[in-house]
Amino acid sequence: MSSADGGPAATAAAPAVQITPRLTLVFAIAVGAIVANLYYVQPLIEPIGSALQLSPSALGLMVTLAQIGYALGLLLLVPLGDLLENRRLCCSLLLVCALALIATASAQNALMLLGALLAVGLTSVVAQVLVPFASQLAPDATRGRVVGNIMSGLFIGILLARPLSSALSDIVGWRAVFAGSAVGMLVIAAALRLLLPARKPSAALHYLDLLRSLWQLWCDTPLLRRRALYHAGLFGGFSLYWTGVTLVMTAAPFHLSHAQFALFALAGIAGAIASPIAGRAADRGWAGRTTAVAMLLVALGFGCAAVGAISGSLALMVISGIVVDLGVSANLVTGQRLLFALNPAARSRMNALYMATFFCGGAIGSAITGVVFAHGGWLLACAVGAGAALLVLAAFATEKRAA
Repeated sequence: MSSADGGPAATAAAPAVQITPRLTLVFAIAVGAIVANLYYVQPLIEPIGSALQLSPSALGLMVTLAQIGYALGLLLLVPLGDLLENRRLCCSLLLVCALALIATASAQNALMLLGALLAVGLTSVVAQVLVPFASQLAPDATRGRVVGNIMSGLFIGILLARPLSSALSDIVGWRAVFAGSAVGMLVIAAALRLLLPARKPSAALHYLDLLRSLWQLWCDTPLLRRRALYHAGLFGGFSLYWTGVTLVMTAAPFHLSHAQFALFALAGIAGAIASPIAGRAADRGWAGRTTAVAMLLVALGFGCAAVGAISGSLALMVISGIVVDLGVSANLVTGQRLLFALNPAARSRMNALYMATFFCGGAIGSAITGVVFAHGGWLLACAVGAGAALLVLAAFATEKRAA
């Protein structure tokens, strides 16, 4: 049952072991470091291809296979958080992730590299097991704040991964990037084993029954469908923006170098501040208002991007990236806060469905960038991104009447 503004009306029982600020920080660092594994390879395609003499088709598959692995992991591994003891599950996945990163660092041919990257993506979904795990440890009154603080770590990890891997590769080589991340995964696994409490879910399901229950959850939970589709639209725009803005900022009139564009992208870290703010707002029952503001921010960000490109204003382009990131991160955390309040026994499965749905939206946004640019350039891309945000806002406006 929901309040008039989209917040939970009932208060859940407080967990036996409650999360502390120190433990929240541990979760945030872990989630950011883990999800960064998906993005290290993107700026390293050229040096890896040269070192292993890869074909052009293999170069394109490097990023794709990591993303495919992540999508499979969302549906096949994340639901296990509702079935298996969470601490052991997280530590086990981190150990396998470390092995996959070592295999990536030591790859000698295309087959070994691509298989290792698929495994890296598959096991990096442990980040999405940790988020509902943390929500289980948080009392209902502060669950949104806790999830928001942790998700800010995730956004910072995503935004730092590309410039960090590029800089480290220039200094110590691309293999050291993945080897260093493997060491990081082992350190995180040890820290989580030491600091996290054991949590055994109460669900008495077999694995296949658990997977079959995903479809039932999707059909029986209108809020899950709506929040997943809302964020698919926004995340599709987010992917369209960050795929297309690279082409804009490295061409006239901006002519940014790769190093300068990395600094431009780092400005997006400011968007991470929206996560804890949105979580606190949802805790106060303001989820509906936060959702509307988030959607409007994404549309506004695309408007700034269009004006910035026309006028050649670097300041407006920086603002556009920050505003788009603010809206997307705020909507993501608001959706998680609402979903985690519905059914404590199914939090991992709902998070899996939520993430998998908007991940598809992001993939579509990236995929259509080339087509959009070919037919209308950056202005059409901005129109499509803003249109997607306004479309989900219109859908959101029907939510109370539908309820």
